Amino acid sequence: MTEHSRIRVLVAKPGLDGHDRGAKVIAAAFRDAGFEVIYTGLHQTPEMIVAAAVQEDVDVVAMSVLSGAHMTLFPRVKALLDAEGADHILLTGGGIIPEEDVAALQARGVGRLFGPGTSTAEAVEYIRAWFEEHRKAEA
Repeated sequence: MTEHSRIRVLVAKPGLDGHDRGAKVIAAAFRDAGFEVIYTGLHQTPEMIVAAAVQEDVDVVAMSVLSGAHMTLFPRVKALLDAEGADHILLTGGGIIPEEDVAALQARGVGRLFGPGTSTAEAVEYIRAWFEEHRKAEA
């Protein structure tokens, strides 16, 4: 965990999916909540996302996946984070993800995943609670 006081979140849009409205909405909500937000833009590879996360020293990577490739993209980013020694970074996100896939991804170390209709306040509160719990655990 980093020594900064503000929660740093990288909002990422992996793969070929070009729909980024939700990613922009959540990025704005995170900024409004006082988080420091880095938005990668569209068409990012898992390698690009992890490189940016490490370089920017973020606490959280929040991915928006609407392409149906969630069972490939989330595990790949998680594996790359772990390989970089960045397993302290929370990997969370949202998209159209069936419940059975959510459970499988969480079993592989991915954090909470949010579906359509989830309030931005719910995502903000989840990240705040995770950050507080992990900051205390490392103190």
